[in-house]
Amino acid sequence: MSTKIPDALKADMPQTTWSRILVATPVVMTVVATLLAGLASSEMTRAQYNRALAAQQQAKAGDQWSFFQAKRLRGAVQLGTLDLLRATASVRPLTEAALQRIGEGDAAVSAAMLKGELPPNPGPATAEPSLQSALEAVERMQPEPEIRAALASVRATTVDEAIQAARDRAAAFDRAATPISRGVDRVEKAVAASGPADLLRDVTAARLRYTAARYEVEARLNQAVANLYELQVRMSNMAAERHHRRSERFFLGMLAAQAAVITATFALAARQRSILWSLAAAVGVVAIVFAVYVYVWL
Repeated sequence: MSTKIPDALKADMPQTTWSRILVATPVVMTVVATLLAGLASSEMTRAQYNRALAAQQQAKAGDQWSFFQAKRLRGAVQLGTLDLLRATASVRPLTEAALQRIGEGDAAVSAAMLKGELPPNPGPATAEPSLQSALEAVERMQPEPEIRAALASVRATTVDEAIQAARDRAAAFDRAATPISRGVDRVEKAVAASGPADLLRDVTAARLRYTAARYEVEARLNQAVANLYELQVRMSNMAAERHHRRSERFFLGMLAAQAAVITATFALAARQRSILWSLAAAVGVVAIVFAVYVYVWL
């Protein structure tokens, strides 16, 4: 038994492949609009994530700058106290014989009090040329566009590794300097308990000189970590701005796809398929091409 389609209904059905494609335009454009809306939302979420990450990194940088300022201030206080002590009393350089009488036999502590020697300073690590250029741009307070241009070729993993290395150097110096500082304090307490006043002044002056030098090195190590965190903050902000721009472009593409859907819907109502459907298809193609351009190049 065969089914006969009324002639009026046959007239409304697409007869060619191109007509069938045009009839499917509303469905295709709806799918495209949905995908573009999802991409726009995803890019905006990434932008917000990077903004939040930049805020966290800025807090870490602020901690390092606080350490830097506190240690520089402590070092300045030590030097000021030393100048005041020298101006108000007779201070003589410590001798090895005096330390031996006190009973201090540690070579590192003796070197710290006699010569003001510090533990080996790890110093700055050799950074990649691109990272070094970015650090120099920040330290010289160059304009923000120049800093961004220098950061364009720096990888996030490179900065992460540099931060970890800088923190390791600061921790290594602290581990090496802590026993010496305790030894210096121990010598001063021993002299304060039983030694003569003039020897106590000499030991105190040696301790102030060593402590000031130690705070200076520690402050510079914290400064190196803070500068690297500042680069991270800028890179996260740059990534957030990039995702924000991509979200705006995808949103515009979604609007174009929705315009194609609306145009195709009007064509159904007006039965002017040949013109309006062609316009819908053209708008849809523009939306797809624009989305591909944003996804690949922006």
